[in-house]
Amino acid sequence: MAKRAIIPPGFQAAVEHLKMSPAIVSGNHVFLTGVTGSDMHGQMPDDQETQIRNAFEKIGSVLRAGGLTFDAIIEMTTYHVGLRDHFDFFNAIRLEYLNEPYPAWTAVEVAGLRREGAIVEIRVIAHMEPL
Repeated sequence: MAKRAIIPPGFQAAVEHLKMSPAIVSGNHVFLTGVTGSDMHGQMPDDQETQIRNAFEKIGSVLRAGGLTFDAIIEMTTYHVGLRDHFDFFNAIRLEYLNEPYPAWTAVEVAGLRREGAIVEIRVIAHMEPL
């Protein structure tokens, strides 16, 4: 099966540095690489709200580059440092981006993430209509 990468504007440096694709289209599915809440300059904000919103905005950028919206998301896995400390806050922001029918979702507490200072990493799978 053929696959292709989705690389939105502004993501090329991360692609080259990390040797990864922000998303891969395989068949009718789009698999997005997990994103943290750093800004587009790679700086990790100190506050939870900015981190969480940045992560969702990055997901939106990747989806838009593939011609999709948040409604295309069918599955989401979130990894949290200090899950209980920010879960309700995270959930409220999540619902600003997602609509019914809501995607399947698993939230996992972890000891740490690759990016220093990150409190969340979000990974999604989206559905794309056949071309």
